[in-house]
Amino acid sequence: MDAKLIYSLYRALQWAASPFILVYFLIRFARDRRYLRRFGERLGFLPARFRQATAGAVWLHAVSVGEILSAAELLRRLRERLPWAPLFVSTATLAGRDLAEQRLAGLADGVFYSPLDFCFAVRRVLRTLRPAVVVVAETEIWPNLYREAKRAGCGLLLINGRISDRAEPRYRRLGWFFRAVLRWPDLILTQSEANRQRYLALGAPPGRTIESGNLKYDFRPGPAGIPEAIGQFLERAAAGEIWIAASTMPPAAAGDVDEDDAVLDAFRELARTHPGLLLILVPRKPERFDLAAAKLERRGIPYVRRSLLASGTPAPDLPAVLLLDSIGELGALFAAESVVFMGGSLARRGGHNLLEPAFHGRAVITGPHMENFAEIAAEFSSEGACLPVSGPEELGGAVERLLLDGELRARLGDRARRLAEARRGATGRAVAAVAELHARAVPSRRPPLPVFLALWPLTRLWKRGGAWARRREMRRQERLHTAVVSAGGLSMGGSGKTPFVLWLAAQLAASGARPAILTRGYRRAASGELSVFEAGARAPVRETGDEAQIFLRSGVAPVGVGAKRASAGRAVERLFHPDVLILDDGFQHRRLARDLDIVLVDALDPFGGGALFPLGRLREQPEALARADLLVITRTEPGRAYPGIEAALRAHNPAAPLFRARVEPQYWADAASGRRFEPGSLPFARAAAFCGLANPASFWRTLALLGIEPAIRREWPDHHRYRPGELRRLAGEARAAGAQALLTTEKDLMNLPDGAAEIAAPLQLLWLKMAMQVEDADRLLEAVQRLLRNRPTAPAPGPGPRKAGPGESEGPASVRLETA
Repeated sequence: MDAKLIYSLYRALQWAASPFILVYFLIRFARDRRYLRRFGERLGFLPARFRQATAGAVWLHAVSVGEILSAAELLRRLRERLPWAPLFVSTATLAGRDLAEQRLAGLADGVFYSPLDFCFAVRRVLRTLRPAVVVVAETEIWPNLYREAKRAGCGLLLINGRISDRAEPRYRRLGWFFRAVLRWPDLILTQSEANRQRYLALGAPPGRTIESGNLKYDFRPGPAGIPEAIGQFLERAAAGEIWIAASTMPPAAAGDVDEDDAVLDAFRELARTHPGLLLILVPRKPERFDLAAAKLERRGIPYVRRSLLASGTPAPDLPAVLLLDSIGELGALFAAESVVFMGGSLARRGGHNLLEPAFHGRAVITGPHMENFAEIAAEFSSEGACLPVSGPEELGGAVERLLLDGELRARLGDRARRLAEARRGATGRAVAAVAELHARAVPSRRPPLPVFLALWPLTRLWKRGGAWARRREMRRQERLHTAVVSAGGLSMGGSGKTPFVLWLAAQLAASGARPAILTRGYRRAASGELSVFEAGARAPVRETGDEAQIFLRSGVAPVGVGAKRASAGRAVERLFHPDVLILDDGFQHRRLARDLDIVLVDALDPFGGGALFPLGRLREQPEALARADLLVITRTEPGRAYPGIEAALRAHNPAAPLFRARVEPQYWADAASGRRFEPGSLPFARAAAFCGLANPASFWRTLALLGIEPAIRREWPDHHRYRPGELRRLAGEARAAGAQALLTTEKDLMNLPDGAAEIAAPLQLLWLKMAMQVEDADRLLEAVQRLLRNRPTAPAPGPGPRKAGPGESEGPASVRLETA
């Protein structure tokens, strides 16, 4: 069946079933009010602090408790491997959410409930997190999540994949459906070869389905140890023997075993001959805690609930029971010398993971139903690393055997630990796969459907209008006597053009060349006037624009400012006789012929949201990259590879030399005194930050790398001119938040009102000086200098104005020159 038809059928069934889904959640709300809290997350509404300005996050979906336990080590290693990538974890259950918030604190940047598998909810999460990679753990196969993740340009990885014995027949019956879904993942890493074969039988691509081992073998016992209240209780109880009944389960169907009943019956028998015995009973599901307590009451067994433990709580006379009615503490208790029964294996529930007690060297008893962990259970059983029982009637005898035979207990525990240690490595393979997909991903941002429908016609107009304007400019193209090097980009703002132009001008000047800079002077007051400035000249920002002002204050080269860059270039030629003109933001300014086109591509958003303006930020389609002579990926991270972006660029331009660059902080400067501070050593504890940039994420990212967490952060549109009242209100908000300073960018400094430092007082106002660093810079400069050497020498223009040639514009009647 056609994949589009399958997805259409799936979505139709979803909407038909939506009333029943609503009833299901209403019942859940009535039974447990916690289901109502944060329900918006299941519809895709995540907290505002999760919103990412740029792509690059990793979203890990771990459905419940078992997957969360495996995720901790995975996230720890991902944090080491991808320190720049925000990590988010979704889970489906209340217990999973509670445990994730406990165990993953400091590892995950956010934990949330996974969205329902409706397109609107999944797309909303993808727009908020902007992940480069979506990682799905174990058996979670969600058709819309898979498809939408790939349509958003994300890498999609299924880790620790398994299909249980119980689920396999159902999956096989729907093989025609899963075949359409399993084609989406870039890689499926299965726990075992048997699981790999099951995925292949469902239609998973053989080349992308790999047996990689079980992440749960890489579990590491936490360093925290037994919780203090429980530890004190165990000391007071002074139990001679401890039996842990871990993750006990209710019957799967009528006539099945209730494991709490089986455990308590066995305990009553053991209590007759083991007066110092303490049973730690751990029901798997929180809703079973009260039921287990009622069973203890009915049997008259002395017990205490974990939730009621407090310092000094008297321990009941042994033999007795500690009812562990908490989440996330079981793993720590395996550190206590004990015998362990692994629940879920007497009832037909498929068993639970026995690796956690195995890593602690505990002797483990399992029932006959370990289908969910069949290979682990079979391996442990064949190696004599666990003690299997066939039914509840054998449980008490198995526990007693281990309690009485310390040598057997130690031998089983030692074998279990060695077997578990020998199977490590799956987490490392998963981390390597995530890192590779992260490097290859080039995510795009898909707008909400109403926005798309509203803006799509305007985007078509932009495309047609841009093509017409380019043809018109090419017919009227003008060429100057001096060599012209253009530095521009595909998208609107935010690719580091200003620092790159400054860097290139400084490098050329240092090599003995005479560069000059041509720029439009965006948003200056005298937009129609042509102005030429000597290097280091002083002029009001309103006459130059913010970016031109940065060029002027650098003192690196003369600057020509005007919308008609050809006229500005001729004026600069007459006055300063440069041997190279650097055209700022000139890739789309086809009116002025250039000898070298350098195109900058922002690594944080390489293709401007993936669409032409106004749906995205692209000025031209990526096919325009074919015109580039040099390509520079900006805002890169040191030591990080960008094969995904490079491959996308090479698809449009296979020949142009490719470089990487980044902007690095040089110093903080006080706007009032000019005093400078090292980037990472500001003389105050808290600061607020603000900016008006096309890509504000670059500033927030820099602050994060410097270890600065702003008390408040505010964003304005690109090139925003700040009014005194705005700055005064911002300073008031910052003081109220406990800040001692306001931090901003050099570009924003140019747009602040006169007396900005006095308006911000008593807060210090500091701006950050950034400088471009280009990898393999000598090779890039050689390409530019080769152009200068090989270009035919043209006669220098005379001191007077030159008459326009055919197809050229006369330019303004006069040129205003500002000197330093």
